[in-house]
Amino acid sequence: MSIKKALLGATVALVAGLATQSATAGTKFACEPGETYIMNVMVSSHPYWVPVYQGYKQAAQAMGCEVIFSGTPDYDITKQIASFEQDLAKKPAGILLHPMNADPFIEPINRAIKNGTQVVTFAADSPKSNRVSYITSDNLAEAKYAADEIAGLMGKKGEYGVLENPGQSNHDLRVTAFIAYMKKNYPDMKLVGRQATNQDASKAYTAVSSMIQANPKLGALWIPEAGSAEGAVAAVLEAKAKVIIMHADVTPVTLEHIKAGNIHKALNPNQGMQGYMGFMLTFMATRSGLIDPFNDYKRTGFNPMGVPFVDNGFAVITKANADDFELGTYMKGRSQ
Repeated sequence: MSIKKALLGATVALVAGLATQSATAGTKFACEPGETYIMNVMVSSHPYWVPVYQGYKQAAQAMGCEVIFSGTPDYDITKQIASFEQDLAKKPAGILLHPMNADPFIEPINRAIKNGTQVVTFAADSPKSNRVSYITSDNLAEAKYAADEIAGLMGKKGEYGVLENPGQSNHDLRVTAFIAYMKKNYPDMKLVGRQATNQDASKAYTAVSSMIQANPKLGALWIPEAGSAEGAVAAVLEAKAKVIIMHADVTPVTLEHIKAGNIHKALNPNQGMQGYMGFMLTFMATRSGLIDPFNDYKRTGFNPMGVPFVDNGFAVITKANADDFELGTYMKGRSQ
């Protein structure tokens, strides 16, 4: 009995010691009163941002941090930069930023970091800036998946087209990688149409209508975002054409078309994880003293908490699992 009591006492002491250490360490992973983080986007009413911001808030609330959703309702780089400047005036600890275009944000990002606000990019990047980290789905993997799927359904032979949104890094990569992969691996798949529709459903409708008229044998479309997919599917249905449609991201409209079988599949980044891990990366960037990595960060002066790329993964949305991506269902019971 004395041995058991001694072991029990030692165990209790060990657990208590670990708990004390955990509590002490835990205080380093909590915000100071009033410490604020901002998520800045373009086209702020787009449903894509909703799950991302929910994940962002989940992480922030767990650590006692305050968060703000910001950006511009417009698809306008000048207006988004202006909103970013307004965010900086609030002196936040960090900003999770979706830059509409990469290069125009280089100077604002660098200046923000120099003045004490850490910046992490998500879903789209500004790689030449000093942003600390970048979180997104693997756009190369998305492009490969889409190309293999479309080529497989078409027997590795036929005509296809793409829509695109030039200037946004993730969308550019989804398109260029798709075309390059098709050319290398499926030489009998022929690109017959390539149109910039810039996430505009009306432009996509017009572009796809013309594409079908000019190429009656068009068999498939790959689209790097959901806004253009809305117009594309309308054009295909109106023409009564048999065209396989695949796109990245999802909106309530394209989700209904997936359920109806009008869109084959959507490849959707894991938005909640993108926001959750996006916050964690930004928070960690403000506390670079917590880690002393085995590298040359002291000599070069870069943030030791920075990682160049974090993959938040992506989900494949089909008719079978489309109900799991209902935004209204997801938001039930969640704080707005």
